[in-house]
Amino acid sequence: MLDSAVTHLVKGIVEHPDDVEVAQKSSPRGEVLEVRVNPEDLGRVIGRSGHTVSSLRTVVNALAQGERVRVDIVDTDR
Repeated sequence: MLDSAVTHLVKGIVEHPDDVEVAQKSSPRGEVLEVRVNPEDLGRVIGRSGHTVSSLRTVVNALAQGERVRVDIVDTDR
């Protein structure tokens, strides 16, 4: 459920919504949502001084209802 919510939110931000991929993985410290976007959209998702990704993480934590969830933006340029 969280991965579909993040996908919907990120697709509304980026210029290339077809390139948005969200993978949900489990780790010992909770769930991890890895977000991959087109390299041209990376700055849009992170936002000025990280404000956009911080807001995205706030929304995800509210939707998680107390579960530990981490949102990682994966840089595919490397």
